[in-house]
Amino acid sequence: MHVSPGQILDSDSPPLWEQWAAGFVVFMLTGALIAPVIAPTQVETPILRLIWLPVYAVTAGLLVFRFDKVIRAWPAWLMVGTLVALAYVSQYWSIDPEVTDRRVIAMAINSAFAVYLGAVFRGAALPRVLMHTCLVMAVGSLIMVFAYPKVGVHQLDNAGLWRGLWYEKNQMGLVMVVGAVSAAACLAADQIAGGGRKPWAALLTLLLTTVLILATQSKTSLLCLMIGVGMVGGWWTLKQGGAAVTIVAIWAAVVGIVGGAWTWHIASASILQALGKDPSLTGRTLIWEALMRKVAERPWTGYGFSAFWGVDSIPAREIRIQTQWPVPSAHNGWIDLLVQLGWPGAVAVGALIAIAAIMILARTNGLGAREGYWSIGYLSVFVALSLSESVLLNHASLPWSLMLAILTRAVTFDPAPVRASGRAPLARPAARAYQNRPRIASDYVNGRRPLRF
Repeated sequence: MHVSPGQILDSDSPPLWEQWAAGFVVFMLTGALIAPVIAPTQVETPILRLIWLPVYAVTAGLLVFRFDKVIRAWPAWLMVGTLVALAYVSQYWSIDPEVTDRRVIAMAINSAFAVYLGAVFRGAALPRVLMHTCLVMAVGSLIMVFAYPKVGVHQLDNAGLWRGLWYEKNQMGLVMVVGAVSAAACLAADQIAGGGRKPWAALLTLLLTTVLILATQSKTSLLCLMIGVGMVGGWWTLKQGGAAVTIVAIWAAVVGIVGGAWTWHIASASILQALGKDPSLTGRTLIWEALMRKVAERPWTGYGFSAFWGVDSIPAREIRIQTQWPVPSAHNGWIDLLVQLGWPGAVAVGALIAIAAIMILARTNGLGAREGYWSIGYLSVFVALSLSESVLLNHASLPWSLMLAILTRAVTFDPAPVRASGRAPLARPAARAYQNRPRIASDYVNGRRPLRF
């Protein structure tokens, strides 16, 4: 029976209703529309918590429905469980135990959804559902910008810049980066599989998300776009080009990295000025210096998971007084993690990311090609993003959830193929591995040597 490339691409895709359910949870993890409308001041409210109950119900239903697949991701469950346990224990020294306890529960549920996402949406199915979800959000953002500009466009700070369905422009930019990288991965996966799909949805998503990123004027989002799409395109080129292109690409990458590091060392101030940034990175370095002094006071425990930036937090108030700015976060994932869980938390998360990176690189020719190199593209974006945004170990965050999904994909292997009889193919018995086939009955008529006269 002939199987088309499009059928091969669809083999990893769950049914349509399940894709819609997963897309709904992804939509909620971005914080789109509902949070800005219900809590425009970005203050957590009881109504906002109640809205998450249907999300948790959907997550529980998906986990039960796909229990046979998610249980195979037991290495990811062990690693994620370790992080959840560390965050839970931190309530005993947290400066706000109630917030810590509540958000650990939210993180555990959303982490479970991330494992489900990585275990069930195999191959190109994951970047495809992300692409479609981000396309819907991109269209919704355009509607908000032109039909409801008071919601879709910044009115005071950053006046005139687009923010779409979110609180502020950087949030929209980072979600659109996910859509752009996913669209590029879908294009690459389709080409590798033989071009069995129409590229229009992927091309439209890539175009709209790029336009929205430019409209935010977010330098971080633009850099992440270049890194993510560039990684997908680069690995796809290596796949098509063979050994010669691989050697040239490695040489160019090494020269580029060394040259870039040397240029940054001697002219970092000029580079930042060209990008429209001051040497303090818009006050970020002042925040980091003040926070590291707080880290030195509690280097091994931190101040409790998700507790440092609370409304009544005295340490956060001291940081805001020192910087003369209502600082909402550390604007650095690693420093934010240090003030929450100390060095044990930072080392644990760093080890998890390192394991994911090593496994993804080791499986580039298999998993990487089937998914259009989405994991390595988005992982590069996530690592770069963690240096300027607080995206590590969040209780409700799309970037962190996708990081856990990548980890799950990296450490979960597909089961062995099954024969039509329902039994897995067996290897040739070792004792007969080097035996020739019998020649008595097969080489002679009726099993006997013919007579010669």
